[in-house]
Amino acid sequence: MSKKNSITKQQFQQIANEFGSPVYVYHAETIQQQYQQLANAFPGIKVKLHYALKALNNTNILRLIRKEGAGLDAVSIQEVYLGLRAGFAPKEIMFTPNCVDFEEIQEAVDLGVHINIDNISVLERFGAQYGSTVPVCIRLNPHIMAGGHSHISVGHIDSKFGISIYQLRHVVRVVESLKIVVNGLHMHTGSDILDGDVFLRGAELLFEAAEHFTQLEFMDFGSGFKVAYKAGDITTDINEIGKKIAVAFKEFCQRYGRELELWFEPGKFIVSEAGSLLVKANVIKQTTSTVFVGVNSGQNHLIRPMFYDAYHHIENVSNPDGIERLYSVVGYICETDTLGYDRKLNEVREGDILRIANAGAYGITMSNNYNARLRPAEVMVYKGKAHLIRKRETLDDLIQNEVELESL
Repeated sequence: MSKKNSITKQQFQQIANEFGSPVYVYHAETIQQQYQQLANAFPGIKVKLHYALKALNNTNILRLIRKEGAGLDAVSIQEVYLGLRAGFAPKEIMFTPNCVDFEEIQEAVDLGVHINIDNISVLERFGAQYGSTVPVCIRLNPHIMAGGHSHISVGHIDSKFGISIYQLRHVVRVVESLKIVVNGLHMHTGSDILDGDVFLRGAELLFEAAEHFTQLEFMDFGSGFKVAYKAGDITTDINEIGKKIAVAFKEFCQRYGRELELWFEPGKFIVSEAGSLLVKANVIKQTTSTVFVGVNSGQNHLIRPMFYDAYHHIENVSNPDGIERLYSVVGYICETDTLGYDRKLNEVREGDILRIANAGAYGITMSNNYNARLRPAEVMVYKGKAHLIRKRETLDDLIQNEVELESL
């Protein structure tokens, strides 16, 4: 459970009273603290953080992170446009698509953003069209397994992401034959990195690959640093791993012959602990074996518990002094829709507001309209004041793109 989000239970209750529920709430200062902690963790080298906006892409959040000095990691052309809309310059955006139509890559080139390619056939097509006129980064998969659920541990050999390090010789042939300018190498590992030495083994493979490319300007180590979801969670020791990476990168730059920039693409690390989802207890339902709290939200708003078996700490902000009882917190979706099994919560009464923690990353961005449910509002607490940064959806929003047939 995160201790970094300094919004009090009373303030959460006030936000729910003012803006309704369910509602996503983000603490701006926590985002800033997380960013600065990571930015300062690599002593003595040039570091650039490109925030992975797939984690949370509200324009106000992007503007806040941009003020801290970040660039962006975008995985779709739509995310590129969101970044430009938030004020990022094209050169501050890295475009890392996977399995997209080549037209999307052409559009990104026209916009002037950095291009990152993870498929040899796409690299060949890119080189045939742009040759030496447009530099490109190459995304390599070192086949280093990070931790976490199988859906996010995607550095393995069967992953669709990245070009296998074992195909490096083929990549070099393509680059040389088409005179492609490779200005960066990217390492793909996945998420929930715990072991710094495992991470460094992937880095060493990237350093070896760099010997084949003479025009590098940066190395991109991706991200995947783990944050705490509950008390006692093992997390990535950013300062320890940062010092090790800095030493290794300095030694590499000396061997390479010039100083390069080191890039990272943090998403969850920056925003996860800053976000909360506030929900209302609709019903208390006791069965022969379980006491359920049924809330006015579900997997349509926060899919991580069902999709990743993710743990999110839950607390009752309306009755913080009530006697602890055991509950399973479930949603209102017509599917198995459990947000938390067997949780000790201060006694929950119908109408109480519950806070679901660590909801800043992959909450609203993975939300959907299943069961014709509407997406919640978003609120950012900035300098102590709660600001509405996205309105709650309405039924009109849900149906606005439908086209009615007059013949029916």
